[in-house]
Amino acid sequence: MKILFQGDSITDAGRSRDYDEYMGQGYPTLVAGKLGYDYPGKYEFVNRGISGNRIVDLYARIKIDMINLKPDVMSILIGVNDVWHEFSSKNGVETERFEKVYNLLIEDLKAALPNLKIMILEPFLLPGGASDGKYDEFLAQVKEKAEAAKRVALKNNLVFVPLQEEMEKKAAISGPDKILTDGVHPIAAGHEIIKNQWLKGFEKLL
Repeated sequence: MKILFQGDSITDAGRSRDYDEYMGQGYPTLVAGKLGYDYPGKYEFVNRGISGNRIVDLYARIKIDMINLKPDVMSILIGVNDVWHEFSSKNGVETERFEKVYNLLIEDLKAALPNLKIMILEPFLLPGGASDGKYDEFLAQVKEKAEAAKRVALKNNLVFVPLQEEMEKKAAISGPDKILTDGVHPIAAGHEIIKNQWLKGFEKLL
């Protein structure tokens, strides 16, 4: 069974572009380690996250980085750059278009790979340098994207994996900088949170 991890820098996590077995320092490696240990040889893992991607960039890669790979299971974590790029360079993706393109991505994937099982992961944000003094506004827009992602999951009968609440719970104990370096990018504990939530969603697919 081939499992494909798809998304932005949170999924990318420094993965190799030349060697699929090196999937970076993030949650894809943690998931692969857990499942590979528990079920040796059962799963093949591929990471195609690309730093900086928005939903429109993900859709542009649907053929080469999704359909051509013929995965059995695919997880998608996207949305924070759709907000962040608007704050930084006025090149974000508004929520209506985000949801429309996300639905189109799923519809096209289902048409090409009718047996593909998909999990949609919730975009998240904590206080940190990425929001640059505009945390409340940034968070409100990330939550809009999260709600849109959840609607896409419900509309298409997909598993939705919540992340924001668990990030906030752990950050309340340790401080956000022990979970995410800048409010966006996870360090070890943040990736462990994603891994644990990912595995809970994966169980619903089996």
